[in-house]
Amino acid sequence: MKYQQGMLRQIKGYRNFILLLIGAGSRFNFGCNPEENSGLQKVSLSFCQAKANILLVLVIALAPSVIVIAQQNAHSQKADASPSNPLQLWYNRPATYWQEALPLGNATTGAMVFGGIDTARYQLNDHNLWSGEPVDGNNPNGPILLPKIRKLIFEGRYDSAAALYRKMQGPYSARYLPLADLWLYSCGQEQLNGENATNYFRALDLTTAESHIRYKLGGVNFKRTCFISYPDQVMVIRITADKSKSINLKIGLSSLLRNTLQVHGENKRTATLLLRGKAPSYVANRPYEKKQVVYDRPKNAPDPFGGRGMTFSVLVGVTTSGGQIRHSDSTLEVTNTDTLTIYLTEATSYNGFDKSPSLKGLDDEKIARTRMMAAQKKGYATLRVRHLRDYQNLFSRVHFWLGDGSSMKENPGVMGKKAGHATTKTKYSRAAYPNGLPTDLRLKNFASNPSDHKLQVLYYQYGRYLLIASSRPGSLPANLQGIWNDMVQPPWGSNYTTNINTEMNYWLAENTNLSECATPLFDFIHALAKNGAKTAKVNYGIHQGWLAHHNSDAWAKTSPTGGYDKDPKGTPRWSAWVMAGAWLSTHLWEHYLFTGDQAFLRQQAYPVMRGAAAFLLSWLVKDPKTGYLVTNPSTSPENTVKIKGKEYELTLGSTMDMSIIRAIFTDVIKAAALLEMDQPFAERLKQVRAKLYPFHIGRNGQLQEWYGDWDNPSDKHRHISHLFGLYPGAQITPNATPLLAGAARETLRERGDVSTGWSMAWKVNWWARLKDGEHAYKILLDAFRYIDPASSKAEMSGGGTYPNLFDAHPPFQIDGNFGATAGITEMLLQSHDGVISLLPALPTEWQQGYIKGIKARGNFELDIYWANATLSRAKIKSNLGGHCRIWTSVPVKIVDQQGHNLLPTKNTDNKIQQPLFNWFGNQGKPPLVVSKKHKDPEVIKELAAIPMEQVNKASDTANHLVKGYYTDFETSRGGIYQVVPL
Repeated sequence: MKYQQGMLRQIKGYRNFILLLIGAGSRFNFGCNPEENSGLQKVSLSFCQAKANILLVLVIALAPSVIVIAQQNAHSQKADASPSNPLQLWYNRPATYWQEALPLGNATTGAMVFGGIDTARYQLNDHNLWSGEPVDGNNPNGPILLPKIRKLIFEGRYDSAAALYRKMQGPYSARYLPLADLWLYSCGQEQLNGENATNYFRALDLTTAESHIRYKLGGVNFKRTCFISYPDQVMVIRITADKSKSINLKIGLSSLLRNTLQVHGENKRTATLLLRGKAPSYVANRPYEKKQVVYDRPKNAPDPFGGRGMTFSVLVGVTTSGGQIRHSDSTLEVTNTDTLTIYLTEATSYNGFDKSPSLKGLDDEKIARTRMMAAQKKGYATLRVRHLRDYQNLFSRVHFWLGDGSSMKENPGVMGKKAGHATTKTKYSRAAYPNGLPTDLRLKNFASNPSDHKLQVLYYQYGRYLLIASSRPGSLPANLQGIWNDMVQPPWGSNYTTNINTEMNYWLAENTNLSECATPLFDFIHALAKNGAKTAKVNYGIHQGWLAHHNSDAWAKTSPTGGYDKDPKGTPRWSAWVMAGAWLSTHLWEHYLFTGDQAFLRQQAYPVMRGAAAFLLSWLVKDPKTGYLVTNPSTSPENTVKIKGKEYELTLGSTMDMSIIRAIFTDVIKAAALLEMDQPFAERLKQVRAKLYPFHIGRNGQLQEWYGDWDNPSDKHRHISHLFGLYPGAQITPNATPLLAGAARETLRERGDVSTGWSMAWKVNWWARLKDGEHAYKILLDAFRYIDPASSKAEMSGGGTYPNLFDAHPPFQIDGNFGATAGITEMLLQSHDGVISLLPALPTEWQQGYIKGIKARGNFELDIYWANATLSRAKIKSNLGGHCRIWTSVPVKIVDQQGHNLLPTKNTDNKIQQPLFNWFGNQGKPPLVVSKKHKDPEVIKELAAIPMEQVNKASDTANHLVKGYYTDFETSRGGIYQVVPL
């Protein structure tokens, strides 16, 4: 608000100045008075009017620039980064390790900013830069082998089935690659060694998506600001000093991939560097493969950039104020300048998932040059204003506050006096850090100071920032590392792992009000549907619908991975999973539920959802033992089943498989009803859904993961895929399915809390869905375990957080960041079961706070406030109108915009006029079988006897049922309603 008021004051000031000039011109004719020169009256009047018109045109022409300057000045005042900014990661030393550097991005160009003084590194990525070219990897052996594999599994010969399935596997996915590195080397005044710098400050400001670096060296204060613009597709670095002629730098580019470098010095004030590169046609998945990084042409060939694989270009443009620019064969040298602006544009020849980048690729150099010309023409001030306007339109939708928990509690540690280098052991004290601790020290300190609620808020908003920076319309979706990667052979190829990780990347998109950021995922699903239809035919002989397996890449790979049967580590426990297409398709339905966009549902979502369901209709087979329909072969992603002391990879009818099928069938049935189309297909889905293998509760009271009661209570595997129905699905809820909810709770207890980073994020969401805010919060605290990037891999075991707040699997996987933000939102707002639940899993530690701007299904936007860990008020904006049902822990009344108390309404027939309704509605609860060997059958019997109409009373025999109050009321489109506790 202060920023907006300041900008308005400056714009008004410039506007008044312009009006003063115009007024002066009209009164004084700009120095001409024809009445005093009667003999030349007509000529003088005409001449004076001409001058007036010229000045008026100039004023009007300059007005936008004046406004831009005003905006720039106001933004500069706001973004004068300091440790007191609560939405800022900041550090008192440069980054040494990649996991200490700070990420910037516009969903195409990514940068990791290290912030060095003598040598500053900006490690760069392009979201589209991958190895290889489109290769479907489909295996025509499948239709011959599949019946044999199914027969073996029905006979219980699981090992033989797994061995045979390896012959159905295909190649591994392509690898996501690093682009280049931009280097800034200090030169001149060699005596000013960076280690002598003082007042060092390095930050990432989440409110502006900018990095800031400040330090004092040789009596001069230096500043560096960097941002990457989405609207203008350019990275910009502005370097200033408070003493003239103090900036002396060499600028260079390098790449881990094959490249050439050209330097052009246009004049003393501007110059460019051009790096042209070639991506390899193949990068190995395993370190023991004979060929690791393969280019089609030898390096010394006449055309080393020929053959398969992308080309790419990185262009650096430099402009200065004062001083001069010289160049060598590989660098630009800037000397004695007052202000330095560096523009960086880049592009690849990637032209879509189905086109060869070498034969039908884009002209990457032309694209980079076009972007550079446009950026330099606009200039720094305009680019920054456009960047801020674009970014803040997304980021500023949600505001989160958890009180003033301390971030400055004293604790033993290490603090340096010069540029943050560790020199003496001391205490983190208010004297040393008057505005709070640096982010890495706060993270280290968190175990003994879990009341640092501001760090939790920062982490939450960091997840939203990372999604904006890695996924925007027109880009590929965020991969395992978002868009940031510094390795040619990154962990798991930094690909799309679609048995959980890709989906988790987008759990926060809808409920944290970033729906636009999910667009790349939807585009990717359409690409998968096209390729997946071919995989269904070639690999499985199924001519209806489409599927995808557990790994994909920029080429929308849908075939199973595993290295055919050549890789000894290729294993069916992950390669044989065929459910990715169906799971991803549920995101399309969720987008509709949150937005109510029927055009999207009809034109984009439904055809793809229908195709995923159609494949599964053909994939299901009848189980000769039970008569139910099951999947065969089946896995529970990446886990193995232990039966009578022996371990197996493949079985039939895993709980995750059946849950996803039940979900996509239900989505398509409901979508067809809403769109009033395709009813014969929907009826067929209903008939098949009734025959699906049901949920089972095992002998230990757990939700069974497998077809049989084979779960091992000591199994601590990171994947708990059989709880899909609890989250992100909605088949299991404490109110509608108390038995299943209790079984899910038992499963979570058996698996434990601490695991890999992304797994703990999923657990936060599960416990939130069980309305257990204390347990969700406990796991969230565990996720704040500091992971030192200097430690060995063994020392990093177990999930946590790196110094730059990247999630540690370890290694880094961005899904943990996204999943945690989604989980915190789920603790504060839920809407998956036809009810908008306010503060359904609020932990007592969060005594006071608010969250504003988050979304519920039905396109409701909410602001929620609480005090003493209890709802104090809420505001609901109904973007679509229609019926609204809320749950609160205290009785409330609803007040409309006119201040009238609304009378509660009944919604007995569940016919809601906007897209917010129970998953199963009139179809009833999902089927359930309880083991006769259950450890406490009396409890099961007692729970089963509770009538659903008594759920609100929360029977003492079912203490996991949720107490509270339900309120129904009608809303109008655009209406705003206050929820007021009685």
